[in-house]
Amino acid sequence: MTKTRLGINATLLAIMAEGLASRFSFGIIGFALPLYAHQLGLSVAEIGFLISVNFAVAMLLKPMMGRLADRRGFKRCLVFALAARSLVSLLFALAWLPWQLYAIRIGQGASRSLRDPAIHAIIAERSAKDALATSFAWYGTVKSIAGKLGYGLAGILLAATTQDFALVFTVSAVLSLIAIFVVWRFVPASKENLAASSPLAIEDADQAEEGSPDNTLKEHKAEDQPPLAKPRIWSIMMLGFLMSGSAKMIGGLFPLLAVEYGGLTVAQTGSIYLLGAVVILIAGPGFGLLSDRVSRRLVLLIRSIANVTSSVVFMVAPNLAGMIGGYLIDETGKAAFRPAWGALMAENSDLDRRNRAYIMAKLSLGEEAGAVMGPLFASLVWNTWGVIAMLAARIVLAVVSEIYAIVVTKSYAADAEPQREVHARKERQVSRDNHK
Repeated sequence: MTKTRLGINATLLAIMAEGLASRFSFGIIGFALPLYAHQLGLSVAEIGFLISVNFAVAMLLKPMMGRLADRRGFKRCLVFALAARSLVSLLFALAWLPWQLYAIRIGQGASRSLRDPAIHAIIAERSAKDALATSFAWYGTVKSIAGKLGYGLAGILLAATTQDFALVFTVSAVLSLIAIFVVWRFVPASKENLAASSPLAIEDADQAEEGSPDNTLKEHKAEDQPPLAKPRIWSIMMLGFLMSGSAKMIGGLFPLLAVEYGGLTVAQTGSIYLLGAVVILIAGPGFGLLSDRVSRRLVLLIRSIANVTSSVVFMVAPNLAGMIGGYLIDETGKAAFRPAWGALMAENSDLDRRNRAYIMAKLSLGEEAGAVMGPLFASLVWNTWGVIAMLAARIVLAVVSEIYAIVVTKSYAADAEPQREVHARKERQVSRDNHK
């Protein structure tokens, strides 16, 4: 893997720079869009649906886009996705009707469905196997900090310009262009940096060149390659659904929660996001190391505790202090989830590295489904029974997801070791063959 003179992985640095620029732009839209939609007359339920449309489209298209990234190259697809996202972001500045907002969000979802598998596959390919969670933690930390800064900047710009949403959306589109340049200039495009062949695939290719019959190869693969078990795929998808759903119930609706329920001003709400960036900077890398070195299950437990605690704080303290405290606790939980989840997807995709992006896209469907249903469910409950009922439902979902996480991680630990041993044996065999 390409490294700088200081021994740092240059590709991962470029990907993190992309995350910084992209998330800064996305954070601006994330803060301004609910408020702009509310100004156009959309109800809370309609705004929740607007937030969910992006994730719904991404969820539907991700498997297909993952296959496209595996076939056409991660960098090429990533650059195209970023360019498309920049274009649709600019369209927000020109939108003045509710239906236009929905159409633009659909375009955002399509670009995201291609961007995410390519990004995740590059990180998985370029990271040391014993530092997967740490790599995803740093990437998630950079993205989260940039997102909070984007939210904060949006609040400041709206306050300073008397809520000139067109200007704010234009600033977001301009910032998004930086991500395109970083990827185009600094992320390698050679095949060796894409979905590299697994040790098993290399061995099979060598045998094929020597004239080994196809049926022999199939028997060999069936005997030695542990399949990516479908029950585990679906269980991991369900885990992502529950955890992402409980987190996203608050995420997209927090500006409304703070302004309408907490009584905060737009500027105060934007400032809270800046405080969140500090928490993410400290907690993100720490949880990555904790997941890699100590216990992934412990990290997931912290996430659930943070979800429950933040919801309680929002309920009992609908004021500036309560909004700050609840939000920072909630961000701590998200910082715990990202590295553990990323490492879990990367380890499973490593079983078939030729289709890594497709597998990671498929596994992330659960997370995307949670991101779709979370704000939609929260907005419907809020609209029907009030904000307290919504927060109570979030507490129940967080508890259920933690119980399920314990079951899934125990099952994963039980069958992961034999698969790791098979692949380690293949790697040693390939290494010996290369030195003959």
